[in-house]
Amino acid sequence: MALVPCQVLRVAILLSYCSILCNYKAIEMPSHKTYGGSWKFLTFIDLVIQAVFFGICVLTDLSSLLTRGNGNQEQERQLKKLISLRDWMLAVLAFPVGVFVVAVFWIIYAYDREMIYPKLLDNFIPGWLNHGMP
Repeated sequence: MALVPCQVLRVAILLSYCSILCNYKAIEMPSHKTYGGSWKFLTFIDLVIQAVFFGICVLTDLSSLLTRGNGNQEQERQLKKLISLRDWMLAVLAFPVGVFVVAVFWIIYAYDREMIYPKLLDNFIPGWLNHGMP
């Protein structure tokens, strides 16, 4: 049962991403009503990718716990496919997009805050949520 802390951590991360996602969608911002809505922001797309990725991680962990020692070849084959999907999503989507979003956001934020995150947005998005989203 050494995997239990890892599984609890993944569930906690999934829940935190989902709560941030729900909070982000609940915020009424003028730019959300324009073309593309929230989907035009790379930070929002990254948030959705991370939530889906951690959902797949939780599903993989639960599946591995349920099929451990079962001996069913079909279930093990399905688990290997799920693990391959999880690994592919990390390598192709979650990690590269996440690193790019964080690096670009904070580099531009350090250079000129008003260009990427105007002080006007402090009225809509609290500071803790800003540090949790990108």
